[in-house]
Amino acid sequence: MTGFHRTTAPLTVLTLLAVAVFAVGCTSAAPSPVRTTPSASARASGTPAPAPAASGPAPVTLAQYYAQRLHWRPCEKYFECARLLVPFDYSRPAWRRFSLPVIKLPAADPAARIGALVINPGGPGGSGVQYALAARSGEFTSAILARFDIVGFDPRGVGGSEPAVRCMSGPQLDRYFATNDAPATAAQLATVISESKLYASQCARNAASLLPYVGTVNAAKDMDVLRAAVGESSLTYLGKSYGTVLGASYAQQFPSRVRAMVLDGAVDPTLTGIQLDVAQAQGFESAFGQFAAWCATQSWCPFAAPSGQPAAAAVPGAVSKVAGLLAAANQHPLANLLAGGQPADGAMLLTGIATALYLRAEWPVLKSALSSAFSGDGTILVELANFLMERNPNGTYSNLSDAELSVDCIDRPWPRTLTAWRAAASAASKTAPLFGAPLGWGSLPCAYWPVVSGGAGGRPPGGAEPVTRVRAAGAPPILVVGDLHDPATPYEWAVSLARELASGVLLGWNGEGHTSYLEGSTCVNDIVDAYLISLRTPRSGTICP
Repeated sequence: MTGFHRTTAPLTVLTLLAVAVFAVGCTSAAPSPVRTTPSASARASGTPAPAPAASGPAPVTLAQYYAQRLHWRPCEKYFECARLLVPFDYSRPAWRRFSLPVIKLPAADPAARIGALVINPGGPGGSGVQYALAARSGEFTSAILARFDIVGFDPRGVGGSEPAVRCMSGPQLDRYFATNDAPATAAQLATVISESKLYASQCARNAASLLPYVGTVNAAKDMDVLRAAVGESSLTYLGKSYGTVLGASYAQQFPSRVRAMVLDGAVDPTLTGIQLDVAQAQGFESAFGQFAAWCATQSWCPFAAPSGQPAAAAVPGAVSKVAGLLAAANQHPLANLLAGGQPADGAMLLTGIATALYLRAEWPVLKSALSSAFSGDGTILVELANFLMERNPNGTYSNLSDAELSVDCIDRPWPRTLTAWRAAASAASKTAPLFGAPLGWGSLPCAYWPVVSGGAGGRPPGGAEPVTRVRAAGAPPILVVGDLHDPATPYEWAVSLARELASGVLLGWNGEGHTSYLEGSTCVNDIVDAYLISLRTPRSGTICP
């Protein structure tokens, strides 16, 4: 089943992985791909090594949480690490608490330092610690690195959070991700339902005590405690993909404490979960069409436009050809040279395709991967899928998927009847033949989730609330950035979020791929830097080339 909902893949990491998997496609020998993602132990902890907790006795009041001062220690050569304590339940601060890993890259020019820039890479479930570790590898400009401490943290329940949400074992996730989520028969649908119920039941069994407390509203409250703990009177923030939901929730709850906020690859806060899935499926479908048209102009492309027709005429044939590949692979999986025995079936192949669509720079890799797949070898696409799902070579996974579902299922309302899911998947498949049904059915565990979203007719215990419409009245200008051809977070979502925010300023980029900052546009980079450093905003609606 697909799981590529709102995750962002950093360019520097995925590009290096692409080099490795591209080499796999050029040899007939069994590959030993170089993984650029963290090791199993690093992924499981979400932080390079254990870090000491905040000094002093454990806080029992909100005032004491806010009075924490982090005990930093050197780590990873250029960085400093610490841990932050936050309450499970903000209405009962003396009860249980989360310990969150925090990492800081100090400003390169201390004399010109403005403050801390808190970052989040998306997900939900993405590690802010791992994102910060890439700060010196092209994720931020030299101007930002000079003026700000880059501060990343793993949100509650994610990565190195203690405790962290853990639901499924590696073999269980292998089966889940390989389940055909474009069911055409009653038997196939029964498998989708049973796998979805298993996921929900495993989360109820293994993480029941955490599930009511890991939603975005509480995570945003944690970010305000972090703001105070790093000594900032107001928050400077950069969030990508789901990180825009986290940032918008912070601005809604603490508008007067925002200094500057960049929401890149924005998610529309007004949509239900099903509506988000349908819109995202259309975004991936559009991105695949752009890729297919480009591919048709390249040598060794498996797609071609009809004689005398422009490259765009190749798209319908490409969609049909890939749909046929996926259907055939569900019956007879392709070869997979990676160790571990994962089937290169339709679900895995489609997730691999989606992974490469996140970044325009990965289109040549996707061309090679599809050429290999049409020749019977699905290795590259399976490796790309594993990268997106954060599967380690030893068959273990990070807790990205567990955390993502745990947040998604309580943040927004979801239908609880199978009839509604059937209708949504059917409608989505009409406008997105490749991605519509898989993205719709891929969220089905939320129909059986043990904690009901407040937006679906109930309210989880512990003060957790669903993400709702945001205004953030009283906040300073908030910069909302959208890529006109973003597959994962369609540009229309950025338009909607900028309109929803009382002080939203919209910036667009006429590019391809997921998110915009440092993805290829000097115009976007300069505007974001000027805003973060000097608080200068562009005219709302500006479109960068």
